[in-house]
Amino acid sequence: MPELKAPGPVIDADALCEGYFASTQALMRRVLEEEKAPLDQAASKLADQIEADRLVHIYGPGGHSNLASQEVFFRAGGLMHVSAILDEGTLLSNGALRSMAIERTPGYGKVVIANQRLGETDLLILVNAYGINAALIDAALEARRRGTFLIGISSRQHASNTSPDHPARHPTKQNLHDIVDIAVDTKVPIGDAVVTVPGMGENIAAISTFANAFTLNCLVIRTVAKLVERGIEPPVWRSGNAPGGDEANSRFIASFQGRVRAL
Repeated sequence: MPELKAPGPVIDADALCEGYFASTQALMRRVLEEEKAPLDQAASKLADQIEADRLVHIYGPGGHSNLASQEVFFRAGGLMHVSAILDEGTLLSNGALRSMAIERTPGYGKVVIANQRLGETDLLILVNAYGINAALIDAALEARRRGTFLIGISSRQHASNTSPDHPARHPTKQNLHDIVDIAVDTKVPIGDAVVTVPGMGENIAAISTFANAFTLNCLVIRTVAKLVERGIEPPVWRSGNAPGGDEANSRFIASFQGRVRAL
């Protein structure tokens, strides 16, 4: 017979979910109010790229940060000029521990950016919840070396409060927000998980995916607003599952096939 343990405390799961909801709302509110200036600056750069019919590249090296690059790529309501760098190395589908090992490998991000052949006329958005890992920093440094304009989306608090000797860090100990041309702060707290359960030693319920997705969609909204103000209606994906979706998208697909690698 397994050893019987004393019952734990009664947990109000409804209250915990309400707390998670409140934390998520509060974080998004901070992004909305405190990051207006960098988001507006970034949107102006994206609008310039799209007006010139140039792509907007996005890369989210590291585990769940890959979801950020997918959030605004080939997505209903998303800009067709967005080209996601969906490198296989850090995708969780190839193994979670493998992903973590690769995102901590110095030099890896440099290879990814070099393979994209980015240059001085390009713009790259780098998204990472914590803003410190080696693949991310190498991607940023290589893009800078190539003259690519850089927008960083990450948490200043998380990066600034992570020890310089943390094993995830790049050998130079740099933070993403110190390298890029425009830094947008997602406000993700240390540790990411924000719900404390009585009787548990670890927090649960991560918040960074919401933070990244909200921040990126605010950037898209501001970009589209600027383009429309310029008299430009940018091509936007319609859901293929919506009425007329395939027909609407087919008007533009030929313009992007061959240019957007992951299309």
